[in-house]
Amino acid sequence: MTHDLTGKHAIVTGGGTGIGLAIAQALADAGANVTITGRRLQPLQDAAAAHERLFPMAMDVTDENSVQDVFEKAVTARGPISICVANAGMAEARKLHEMDMDTWRRTMNVNLDGAFLTIRAALQSMRTLEWGRVIGVSSIAGLKGLKGMPAYTTSKHGLVGLIRGLAADYVGTGITCNALCPAYVDTPLVEHHTNQIAKHTGYDEAKSLAFMVNQNPHKRLIRPEEVSAAAMWLCGPGSESINGQTIEISGGQI
Repeated sequence: MTHDLTGKHAIVTGGGTGIGLAIAQALADAGANVTITGRRLQPLQDAAAAHERLFPMAMDVTDENSVQDVFEKAVTARGPISICVANAGMAEARKLHEMDMDTWRRTMNVNLDGAFLTIRAALQSMRTLEWGRVIGVSSIAGLKGLKGMPAYTTSKHGLVGLIRGLAADYVGTGITCNALCPAYVDTPLVEHHTNQIAKHTGYDEAKSLAFMVNQNPHKRLIRPEEVSAAAMWLCGPGSESINGQTIEISGGQI
């Protein structure tokens, strides 16, 4: 079932590839005008060329001025934002005793500070409406520890906490806030993760990929469209009482 989101303005960070692009396309297919952002403009423009309701804007989620500037321009062009998908993120496989401060801070800046800046900017216009949806794309690492990835795990737990705090603040206002927590998804990041696992374990490429696949209970990578379907459910009718939740998209109990 496709929900009618005609007239709504959504913004999706990290919207040029992977999960972000799948969610952006689903929202646009449902009639929303979707601002897609990312640090690199070219992938955003490539995505927008394939859909008349996708609008690319380069933005660095770790830069407060960049976020505020892009949101102001997007609202001026397409109206108040009623759907905010904080999806931009990064992952670095490194054990804590091997980690330098720059890697730790970069992970927190992108995954947690970036979500804070994105959602805060969206709320400036969302609070003027009687309806809003905030969706944080966390990870199964927001609910459990991932071996060899303490910084990523910490940042994604923090994002879940942010979403739960927001849900408590805005309960009853028409704005709901929820987190999507997918396990390993078949996106371009898989190649990066494969290389990271190989680097730190000595596995070859095939064994590194198999390691990720086997972490999912159903022994396959999750399709981005499975994650976007969950996002669309949160934006559709009947989801009004889904608030402050962590939606696992993992293929089984984690």
